[in-house]
Amino acid sequence: MDTSQIISILSVAIATSTPLVFATLGETITERAGVINLSAEGTILLSAMVGFAVAKTTEGLGTVPSLLLGFGAAALTGAAIALIVAFGALTLMQSQVSIGFVLTLLGADLSSFLGNPFVRIPGPTVPSFKVPVLQDIPVFGPLLFQSDLLVYISFLLILLTWLFFYCTRPGLMLRAIGEQPAAAFVRGTNVVFMRYFYTLLGGALVGIAGAAFSLDFKAGWSHRHTAGYGWIALAIVIFGGWNPLRVALSCYLFGILQSLASVAQSTIPNVPTQVITVAPFVMMILFLVLTSSEWLEKLLKLLPPRIGWAIAQSIHSKPPAALGRVFQQD
Repeated sequence: MDTSQIISILSVAIATSTPLVFATLGETITERAGVINLSAEGTILLSAMVGFAVAKTTEGLGTVPSLLLGFGAAALTGAAIALIVAFGALTLMQSQVSIGFVLTLLGADLSSFLGNPFVRIPGPTVPSFKVPVLQDIPVFGPLLFQSDLLVYISFLLILLTWLFFYCTRPGLMLRAIGEQPAAAFVRGTNVVFMRYFYTLLGGALVGIAGAAFSLDFKAGWSHRHTAGYGWIALAIVIFGGWNPLRVALSCYLFGILQSLASVAQSTIPNVPTQVITVAPFVMMILFLVLTSSEWLEKLLKLLPPRIGWAIAQSIHSKPPAALGRVFQQD
């Protein structure tokens, strides 16, 4: 495999990981605020359908306006589902897990029912945009600067999310309401309101991820168009340790696995297509299970202390302390 093939695999991996970047960062923001939104699978499916349907029906306005309306509608769809989660969890104080599962099933079924008129018809897609000058940089040019605006926005989103989390006072407060909501409340923070806000913001980003599938990565709409990616997004958030940078890198790892699976499909024709297609999903889940097991810690103890500690820190992380817990604000 030469350099050009490696660059091609990596560039495809980055492009195909972009929807997951939006979804996982949205879920990271939500869970950092202490709310579990397990409706990601249904949200992505319904938002993908709504985004494509709106963009298709407004196609006469021009490509750019129709795409903006499509992404806007998808974001509103994601925020609306997140609002139901927030209301049920924060106001009614019901099980966040149960609400998320129910909304996942509802979103998936609604997307198939309402999206039936738009199945397998062409529609607008996000155009490619090569960055002048930067696209000619050896290796990095073809890898990072010959894609489309959605990819560039995802790069910016990763940076801004990380800076917000760890370099701003509001980001510190966001982490506080997910770790120690009582302490944040004592310092004057309206915990319930802020959890509402960040849950809706995270839901909107998950909705944008859905539109990114139907208007870019997997252009078009069909039944169960993005099936499985919502669950993968939830797993990646855990795998990435609720850290925006690590979560994004985990998305790109999954994209690389998908790209390698595509290459394997042509180079190993004797292996059934179905096996190669699901391999990236299985590998991500297995890696998540392995890095959470006790025997791994025993294995790390055999290494020199500093190396073992560094590896453990890079793969182990704890969820926000108040994640999924009800907070009664008196």
